Amino acid sequence: MGLSAEAELLRLCRLGDEVAWDEFFDRHYEPTGRFVYQLSHGFLPEEVEEICQEVFLAAIKHLASFNGESQIQTWLFRIAANKARDFRERQHAAKRGGGRLPLSLQAEDTETGLTLDPPSTAPSPDAALISNEQSELVHQALERLGEPCREILQLRYFADLSYDEISGSLNLNPKTVSSRLSKCLDRLEEIARNIFPGEKSALFPSNL
Repeated sequence: MGLSAEAELLRLCRLGDEVAWDEFFDRHYEPTGRFVYQLSHGFLPEEVEEICQEVFLAAIKHLASFNGESQIQTWLFRIAANKARDFRERQHAAKRGGGRLPLSLQAEDTETGLTLDPPSTAPSPDAALISNEQSELVHQALERLGEPCREILQLRYFADLSYDEISGSLNLNPKTVSSRLSKCLDRLEEIARNIFPGEKSALFPSNL
């Protein structure tokens, strides 16, 4: 979909056009699900589904705030990263004795009246990014890597965004993106070596 077509789709979504929202979900739901799955291989398919529901309910509520400085999918991925982090925190709180209410898959947004109709309930993993034997090490190391490094690495390697897309999303110039990625990769590898001594280095590709 070209930029003008996407802008028109978003305009119709903002007007509450249900057909446009259906197209929006069909286009972006599965890529968002794959992105969430890649953020933590410990997520079960139904947990990925729940997180995606939260992402798109947030998108329904806040689409008016999307300013078009990045691609809409980049914006959704940033919401997804935050929702996945919140989900993990709720899981940890539940284990400590707290609790969380399940999100209905037929949840209706109170402001727009729209309900979600997800095109897929079981996003499949994309194994091309990181080799299977290293992926879990990367996820564990990322858990110890603070922001903004975690965000920029997730956008580059899990969402597979270009430098230009990342620079637009984070309001950075491409040279800063390249420099920050290099520094963050070095930090990530140092963390991984401390956690997993003897494991292979270069958990992420060195050629950014």
